[in-house]
Amino acid sequence: MQDCFDKLYAQSVSGYHFYDLTELMSSDDNIRLAYRNIKRHSGSKTAGTDKLKIDDILYLSVEDVIEKVQAMFKWYEPQPVRRAFIPKGKGKTRPLGIPTIWDRIFQQCILQILEPICEAKFHKHSYGFRPNRSTHHAKTRLEFLINQAGLYHCVDVDIKGFFDNVNHSKLLKQMWSLGIKDKPLLSIISRLLKAEIEGEGIPSRGTPQGGILSPLLSNIVLNEMDWWVSDQWETFKSRYTYSTNGSKYQFLKKTALKECFIVRYADDFKVMCRTRSQAIRINYAVKDFLKNRLHLETSEEKSRVINLKKNSSEFLGFSIKAIRKGKTRFGYVARSDMSNKAKENAFQKIKEAIKVVKKKPSIQTVWNFNTVVMGIQNYYSVATQITINLNELNSHLRRTLYNQLKNIRTEAIFHDMTKTLQKRYKDYKTKLFRIQGMVFVPIHAQRWKNTLCFSQQTCNYTTEGRARIHNSLKAIDKTMLSYIMRNYIPNRSIEYNDNRISKFIAQYGKCAILGVELGINEWHCHHITPFHLSKDDSYSNLIIVDKAIHQLIHLKDKVKIETLLATLKLNSKQREKVNKLRLKCQNEII
Repeated sequence: MQDCFDKLYAQSVSGYHFYDLTELMSSDDNIRLAYRNIKRHSGSKTAGTDKLKIDDILYLSVEDVIEKVQAMFKWYEPQPVRRAFIPKGKGKTRPLGIPTIWDRIFQQCILQILEPICEAKFHKHSYGFRPNRSTHHAKTRLEFLINQAGLYHCVDVDIKGFFDNVNHSKLLKQMWSLGIKDKPLLSIISRLLKAEIEGEGIPSRGTPQGGILSPLLSNIVLNEMDWWVSDQWETFKSRYTYSTNGSKYQFLKKTALKECFIVRYADDFKVMCRTRSQAIRINYAVKDFLKNRLHLETSEEKSRVINLKKNSSEFLGFSIKAIRKGKTRFGYVARSDMSNKAKENAFQKIKEAIKVVKKKPSIQTVWNFNTVVMGIQNYYSVATQITINLNELNSHLRRTLYNQLKNIRTEAIFHDMTKTLQKRYKDYKTKLFRIQGMVFVPIHAQRWKNTLCFSQQTCNYTTEGRARIHNSLKAIDKTMLSYIMRNYIPNRSIEYNDNRISKFIAQYGKCAILGVELGINEWHCHHITPFHLSKDDSYSNLIIVDKAIHQLIHLKDKVKIETLLATLKLNSKQREKVNKLRLKCQNEII
């Protein structure tokens, strides 16, 4: 589908209008790609209102899955959405809407075609729910505006229950203005937005958090605001727009325009301004825009203008402030800490993990503790004060660790750690403990990591953009891959057909026994534990081998075996591998 996505992206950049998108969405290749993407989501193991999970459709043939999804495109009636609540901290919960597995595959088909069109239209400093972008990129951009542009007046605007209050008709009009003028598709999206929520009825507004399409739709809604703020200054069109050396901004500074820059991650955004009066004016203007243009309410208590030289602002779990720093260009630099809320959440998560270890001391529960700690370390490693923050957390938790686990843990040395953990914590001299051979990782052991701003050339839908992402990856011959994909095994499950492609790529198109590159007609996909015994089409049960090796694994006739061995000339290691596979097939060793 890559060529199709690239073409859509290029057309969208050129201002093309799209009319027959449902045709592309319901194509065989797009449906197979949607299945492939959905099964990778951990959410595919969660059942919707029909109680079905991804495991319930694994055994259907490729034709059956394609037929089912194509029928949905002819007439779409969304099934009710299951309501679930996940903890948000301080006893609060976040409502999730979980569509059925078929609705998720259907939404994924739509997402794959809409994403390249929308990516071409989205603002470059919107970072939430977009390919290759992260919270760290958004934070780094904000710090860049403080460090390099010397902007210290920050406008904080809080949108009340954004996902629950998206206006449906406004969203459909915004899609139309982006060039998506396929009326059958807009009708499908309208029905999808009005899918009944189990126990709550039909919603009149909002996009369900948990839906596959919801993140993209939420970005479409706020994209209008991104460009509106940006056009006040950053992308303001003037006769100096194409001047070099930043002279456009020198001329704009002589006008009465408000100098402002937006950084947004989902519904969390900041507008950075040069002066306090500009920030106050932008604050009123943004609230007015959200209310009158996007029909969204803002929270008066949480929306304010902050001078970062005096107070800090919270963004994506970080608390950011401008502090005086020696001989820097503007005299101030951004300092970031874990926010108070983030520290509290981290404290509770680690405390919970300690309780689980106490209740059931085992390698598994200690590893669970380690993953919680390393997750916190990884996310907050970009905070300039991370070492101080984690030391503070460690001093609060040291007593809990000591008291709760003193009778079940023993002292450990650095070399008791796994090789991966040794590499990660090699420069830290600290007291270590273990349970059943698994060492507890030190909570405080994380240094600050510098991050770069997002490179705007990185893009999934241009050859140059992909080169920035995939340069280090080995490539498989495209013609070969295309042939394998198109010539799937009929009457075999979609799971088998999808996993055999993945296995072929993972082995770089080489035989697992001989190590030689395989041609179009020489390769076979073998079930390690035979399918008639295991009914297992999973990735881990498949292996790609040469056609002759495949015969050798299954042969029972000794004369034919000898003939094949004489042709193949296997060494002892290769013969050992073949014998392991033969034993799995309940055949004698050769």
